[in-house]
This record gives sequence, structure tokens and C-alpha cells, in this order.
Amino acid sequence: MIEVRNLTKEFEGRLVLTNINATFEKGRVNMIIGKSGSGKTVMLKCLIGLVQPTSGDILFRNKNIIGWSTGKMNKLRRYMGMLFQGSALFDSKTVLENVLFPLEMFSDQTKKERQVRAEFCLDRVNLSHALDLYPSEISGGMMKRVAIARAIALNPTYLFCDEPNSGLDPQTSHLIDELIEDITIEYNMTTIVVSHDMNSVLNIGDYVLFLSEGVKEWEGSKHEVMNTTNDKLNDFVFASNLFKKIKEAEEQIGNSDI
Repeated sequence: MIEVRNLTKEFEGRLVLTNINATFEKGRVNMIIGKSGSGKTVMLKCLIGLVQPTSGDILFRNKNIIGWSTGKMNKLRRYMGMLFQGSALFDSKTVLENVLFPLEMFSDQTKKERQVRAEFCLDRVNLSHALDLYPSEISGGMMKRVAIARAIALNPTYLFCDEPNSGLDPQTSHLIDELIEDITIEYNMTTIVVSHDMNSVLNIGDYVLFLSEGVKEWEGSKHEVMNTTNDKLNDFVFASNLFKKIKEAEEQIGNSDI
């Protein structure tokens, strides 16, 4: 579990995050959503220790990480899996070598054990057939799956995903959503996903934190999003005509005498 208390971040006198409070529980997909510039990426960077908050607390299993040394944070990062927006694979390494990379950097396993673990992770994301291929030889969706395999290679306690569906078609995005949800439950991880994709929110958002101009405007579950009375969240959710039509259809069914 990760708990955030009164998290505030200021850049050159400009408030980017203001007194954010949230609890991200393990075994479920926690989502941070909002428009561009809402502060969600800054919040993610604070959570993983890349940005130091101006004030507030960030607790990993009740231990406040604010002010930790680089060495201490690096030890914590051993338990973090990262899925970056652009996959961030090494072009000069094969699919298998990309997944082996964190194991070679941080694991005490033997070479054979690392090989077995990497192959297991790639099998978990259905890429056993692509071990010897290079990133340039696979699709964007496959690259995201390689990145997921790499992220779980060290069997992390925490998984952080930054816009995991960016640049993907709807069908592939749905597959990535399902994969993130499945491994979250399977490994009982605390998963935090930064996204502006409402399809992902409605698919896997067990807990949803909505930021607007650096302020926590709303929190709830994917089941509550469509019926919110928060005007700013409604503007964000129903910016798409598709979601407007869905809500209108649900209201018509609800008002029907049938």
C-alpha cells in the first residue's frame, strides 16, 4: 500500500500539486487521471522519488520516504516495476536481453536462473515466440508487452505505468489493460496507472483519482465515474461523444417504464 498525505509540489512559485491525499491499495489497479497539465505525471514522479515534493508525506507500507537518501531510494526501487509511455526498450538488445537487463543489474540469481525468469515473464505476456527479435522487428503492442515483462522480472511489490496505452489501437489497448489487471491480481501488487484514456478507466479502474489543475477533484471507482455529479470530472469524462451517448442511453433505460 502507498499512502499520500497533503502532497504539495511547487515549481518556481507555481503550485503544481496542492494538498493531495490518497491511498493506493495493493491487489487493485489505482488510476490517476486528468487533462494534460493537471499534475498527474508530476505526482507519479514524486511517488517514485524522481521529484521531491515541496511538502507532504509519501508512505510505502507506513514508511515515509520523504528525505530519503539516493542509496535508500535505490533499494526501494528494487521493489518497483516501471512501464514507461514509450516502452523505453533498448534498440540494440533483443526482446529477451531487454527483459534480462534488470535481472543482471539487481538480481543475485545465477545466469541460468535469470534466463529462466526472463523466459517465464515473456511467456506470461505471450511472447515466447519473440525472444530473439529486436524492438524494430515487433509491433507497438508487442513492445508494450515486452516492457511489462521487464517490469515484472524482479517480481516487484509496486508497479507504476505512465500512459501504457499511448499510441496503441483500441483492441491492443484493451489487451494491455487486461494484462495489467491480471498481473496486478496475480502478484498482489500495488499498481498505479497514469492515464487520460477513459476506456482504460472504465475497464480496470478499481480506484480512480481525478486531478484538475493540481487539486484532487474526485476519487472513486470505475463504477461510480459515469454517475458522478462533479462538473469538472463530467467535462473530462464526457468530452467524447461516445461516452455522452452511453450516459444518455443509461438515463433513458433508467427512466423507462419497462
